Amino acid sequence: MNPLKKLGISRSVVSPLLATGINMVLLFIVYSLLRIEFLLENLPLFQETVKEGYIYKLLMAGPVFDAPGIFYLNILYIAMMLLPCHTKERVGYYKLCKWVFVCVNAAGILANIADSIYFGYTMRRTTFDFFSEFAGDDNMLKIVGVELVRHWYLAILAGVMIWGLWKIYATPSPGANPRPLWRYYILSILSFAAGILTAISAIRGGFLVNWWHYIIGAILLYSAWRAYVGLRTKRKDIYASVLALGGIILIAIAPLGGWRHRDIRPITISNANRYIHRPNEAALILNTPFSIIRTIGSVPFSDPKYMSDAEMRALYTPEHPASEGADSVMNGRKNVVIIILESFGKEYIGALNHDILGEGYKGYAPFIDSLVNVSATWQNTFDNGQKSIEAMPSVLAGIPSFVKSFVLTPASMNRLKGLPAILGEDGYATAFFHGARKGSMGFDGFARSVGFKEYYGRESFIEDGRAGGEEEFDGYWGIWDEPFLQFFALKLSDMPEPFMASLFTLSSHHPFNVPDKYKGRFPKGTAPIHQTIGYTDNALREFFATASRQPWYKNTIFVITNDHTNERCHDEYRSAISAFYGPILIFDPAGQLPRGVQEGIAQQTDIMPTILGLTGSRQGYVAFGKDLFTTPAEEDWAVNYNGLYQYVKYGYVLQFDGKKNVGLYRLGDHKMKRNLLGTNPELERKMQRELEALIQQYMQRMLNDGLTVDKG
Repeated sequence: MNPLKKLGISRSVVSPLLATGINMVLLFIVYSLLRIEFLLENLPLFQETVKEGYIYKLLMAGPVFDAPGIFYLNILYIAMMLLPCHTKERVGYYKLCKWVFVCVNAAGILANIADSIYFGYTMRRTTFDFFSEFAGDDNMLKIVGVELVRHWYLAILAGVMIWGLWKIYATPSPGANPRPLWRYYILSILSFAAGILTAISAIRGGFLVNWWHYIIGAILLYSAWRAYVGLRTKRKDIYASVLALGGIILIAIAPLGGWRHRDIRPITISNANRYIHRPNEAALILNTPFSIIRTIGSVPFSDPKYMSDAEMRALYTPEHPASEGADSVMNGRKNVVIIILESFGKEYIGALNHDILGEGYKGYAPFIDSLVNVSATWQNTFDNGQKSIEAMPSVLAGIPSFVKSFVLTPASMNRLKGLPAILGEDGYATAFFHGARKGSMGFDGFARSVGFKEYYGRESFIEDGRAGGEEEFDGYWGIWDEPFLQFFALKLSDMPEPFMASLFTLSSHHPFNVPDKYKGRFPKGTAPIHQTIGYTDNALREFFATASRQPWYKNTIFVITNDHTNERCHDEYRSAISAFYGPILIFDPAGQLPRGVQEGIAQQTDIMPTILGLTGSRQGYVAFGKDLFTTPAEEDWAVNYNGLYQYVKYGYVLQFDGKKNVGLYRLGDHKMKRNLLGTNPELERKMQRELEALIQQYMQRMLNDGLTVDKG
């Protein structure tokens, strides 16, 4: 089928400019369909948005960001099509242009569709950080293969869309080019100028602000071409030139009209915040190619200068003084073991959901349920990030991730003293454990940067042989959790006391498999992750059974937390703040610490100050958290970032976009149904100033190498 015939246009007289315009319009239609697919694939996460009736406005805002995404990908194609060179006017050359168009935009289609799946885990569009995050892993093709099988219908949709691009593509005809050559070059240069100016405008983000400039400009350019081809008069060159010049002028000034309505800076992913009510809604407006390209080489840190440095320090400082002598409270220098559970959201733990999902909710982690009553935990516990690489800085160095994952920024090269470094200087042996191969996720590099002396991974497990060998490899990520946790227990017994060790599990990671011998043993629940939660929970039970027989056990403080949340099955865990609900348990087998649920708010960045308070740190340090056992409950707070800063304190959640408050919710409003912004100006202002001081401290210290107490 020739789609041009429907428009009354013969393929034999289609100019490169007209063909390019038609193909660009086709892409806008494709991206709109992809946005609908994204919504349908993640509909449970947007239920409140749909109920409130403004989903249409979000979908209509999408083309504002589609324009730069589409033109970013197609700038080479546009240049190839409109290149003012008569030697390109061959059928073979335009076939090459078609291949470039289809291949490049097939990548864009696949990226958008893949992100509709990945969004369920991260709650945001994929950015360029993704490639750095998984740079050390060689298993991504396996993971993609699993997802293609599980989401076969999306693979078919992608195939249909790519096939449609090929079939509907508008191809120019070399025979439509005017002669003699000087006439050809006049129109070609005008077309090239129009195409490049339009592309630059679209990439900057002004393309759809004054859309009528483009429509009229395009009509004039098309009219110029038709006048030149169709008129039988000696003055047709003049007519065509005048029309073309008018079209170029309109297109050229359109970005200026757009700049009157917004910043002169190019549009970025943060511009999506102006259209939304909730942070996750930005994903409906953005598209993946734009999000990836616009974050290449992005600068994550800048000093916001909210206030004077003196006021900032008066409101908040991350510097903690030495607490020498506190270890006497623990009757000796305790060992420290921190276990970070992959994807272990609070939603999966029944004992932590009595006030959220009800007393009757069982969850999928019965062993952790049993630990809750004998451990210290808090009424409200939060993750500081939504990626594995964001958890390690938060848990082990007291550093949250604002704007961009800390380990992917230049600030990760700053001088840093994490929990293992400080305890190491106080005489502790230190080691980090992760069942994947060395280099996976960059964990080994970060572990060394925060002060771990030893690193044990998949290779170490295989070489040791006491807990299994290569046959314990799960086929995707690394060693199954049960044998690796047993290996962990054995290695702890090899370490001299006092020791500080941390382990990061991996089995409860996508693709959510369990060993063959455990298939059918754990409840499958309502999501693929649920049975792997049961498996890792059981592996943790077996670890504690082994550890409890060791002489170091009762002289050890155990901290159990997660890296981030994952598949969400209840509306109470699908909001912007509840997506950060994660467990934090501090277990002391000797019974010297408080037990049960404590009043207050805890976050991952509190773990370092709390442990150093218990062990009696002999030196001061920097950490963006507080000691949970010495901070009054009414002064507890938490912070995280998901495109907006979210600050939890005084029983409320404040959402702040970096310039102004955009939301205020009661902490118990898990679904974030009622925005109270404007109802309590005094509280809002107080929370905003505290948050601004925290952000300014963070940014200044990242920029000025201020992550140790002698800097900042």
